[in-house]
Amino acid sequence: MNAMPGIMPGMMLDDDERRARQEAHWLVKEFGAEASLYAAMKAEKAIEQKDFGRCARWKRVLEILADSGAEEPRRGAAK
Repeated sequence: MNAMPGIMPGMMLDDDERRARQEAHWLVKEFGAEASLYAAMKAEKAIEQKDFGRCARWKRVLEILADSGAEEPRRGAAK
């Protein structure tokens, strides 16, 4: 199974895409199913601050989370 959905083995990523994928991965590890909610709140905050570049980055993280189906259990969560 490919660790990064939508990326073929050997495919090069630009720095922004690599960072977005790393952030999405970290969010899933930390927040599990709530990762998308956290990213959406960050995007909303960026819009409020009129930081549209940061909003675009969080939107990309949201897209990655949606593509991957962020459903890993949160660290320390009861099973």
